[in-house]
Amino acid sequence: MSLKLSKKSSNALGHVERKPQEAKADKVVAGVSHTMLALWSLLVLIPLAWTLLSSFKTTKEIFASPFSFPDVWQFQNYINAWNTAGIGNYFLNTVIVVGCALVIVMVLGAMCAYVLARYVFPGSRTIYYLMLAGLTFPVFLAIVPLFFILKNMGLLNTLPGLIIVYVAFALPFTVFFLFSFFKALPSEIAEAAQIDGAGEWRTFFQVMLPMARPGLASVLIFNFLGLWNQYLIPVAINTKNENWVLSQGIAAFAGQMGYAVDFGALFAAAIIVVVPVLIVYVIFQRQLQGSVSAGTMK
Repeated sequence: MSLKLSKKSSNALGHVERKPQEAKADKVVAGVSHTMLALWSLLVLIPLAWTLLSSFKTTKEIFASPFSFPDVWQFQNYINAWNTAGIGNYFLNTVIVVGCALVIVMVLGAMCAYVLARYVFPGSRTIYYLMLAGLTFPVFLAIVPLFFILKNMGLLNTLPGLIIVYVAFALPFTVFFLFSFFKALPSEIAEAAQIDGAGEWRTFFQVMLPMARPGLASVLIFNFLGLWNQYLIPVAINTKNENWVLSQGIAAFAGQMGYAVDFGALFAAAIIVVVPVLIVYVIFQRQLQGSVSAGTMK
């Protein structure tokens, strides 16, 4: 009996002795990870803060003291960027193109992913693999064919043509991302909805689609970032000045005045481009976090 107790006590002591080591290892890992995250945050925040500060300074102040506060806060830089540089028109074009493309690609992508994930029919796997193949196709290889296709369709240098191209390039990623979400949803809920008299369309839009809200929010953010910052496609198929998007407008604004660039207005234009991205992320960040946690639990 005493031997058994001694063994139990030794096991308990050994277990207690291992706990401080595990706690120490956890602290080391936590410290290293927090340090890396802090360094990464500084790499992101310092350039952003410098750009914001420079957007309120004159060109002379930017070159004389890049990291100091301006003597007089130049809010006129934003007015010059919006009106003189034409950023307001480019901003409106970008909102129209990206907004329409997002609505179309989210609806079509969700419907396509739902059908491929929940129904088995001849050719379903082939369609899914073709969608995946679209992710491996580099954008620059499609520029020349796209140019002639849109020209023959009469959509070259138009906003509808740019919207169609954005949808085509964002659709494969949307289907691939949402496929796993719809695949993991319990089929019993869809069956219960059909027993209650709901048709296929009502089951999808009112029952299954709200359950995939975290995935929809995540892919919405990713698509928004990719389309908002797109540069190569608009430059190739959208050459009319009045139809330019923000990436084209800022690139042209940076070089249109030669050596007399208004850097204050240029930085203000950069902030105008960044702000919508931050707003979209702040709005959908909770859904994005829920998507990540749900994905790890699966």
